Amino acid sequence: MRLSRFYTDHALVADTDVVLHGDQAHYLGKVLRVKPGQQCLLFNAGAGEFLAEVIEVSKRDVRLRLLEPRDYTPDSPLAVHLGLGLSRGERMDYAIQKATELGVSEITPLFTEFSEVKLSNERADKRAAHWQKVAVSASEQCGRCSVPVINNPIALAEWVAAVPAGQGYLLDHTGSAGFSGSPPDAVCLLVGPEGGTSDAEKALSVAAGFTTIRLGPRVLRTETAPVVALTALQLQWGDL
Repeated sequence: MRLSRFYTDHALVADTDVVLHGDQAHYLGKVLRVKPGQQCLLFNAGAGEFLAEVIEVSKRDVRLRLLEPRDYTPDSPLAVHLGLGLSRGERMDYAIQKATELGVSEITPLFTEFSEVKLSNERADKRAAHWQKVAVSASEQCGRCSVPVINNPIALAEWVAAVPAGQGYLLDHTGSAGFSGSPPDAVCLLVGPEGGTSDAEKALSVAAGFTTIRLGPRVLRTETAPVVALTALQLQWGDL
């Protein structure tokens, strides 16, 4: 039977205990109804993956004993920072979930000219925390041990200006080139929201050294485009 996996930022050392709280404890205790003696997996990027045994289940906490490290799949050799135009609700969640499954390293939501989502500072903090939970859940499901960093939303122009030379790629259905050539040190991939990027945003990106990338003859939805682009990137330069 496949063991449930849980991300934790605790240090993972064999023969020590880890106590899970909050949503994870609720899921283990109330949803899975685990009992002492049952096993699961705990992981993080620093320690990898460990087999753990449930020691005690209380109303608020679950205590586990770390047993032994397990073999795990390493991260993709290609570091990808995804700049993702803000879209609504489930579309944004879907894009972050699938980007995590496809090995992205970091995601920055972007305010763009065509973004319909408007967030105050407080709402932006809450949405970023929600998206981080989406990424954690996706990492737990897909078997990776790292969880991509989800940054607070910033303006597209600010993100583009910070991209190192030679690493920027802009998805644009009017472009002509695909991913090719020698692998870069890392990739910063820009994907627009519903409606795409404006002409001014494209010009800004190209002036900053971005390469425009076309993913076939069809216009892809904002939640589909990063999935296709990241798959192509991992096939070209990563671990697919």
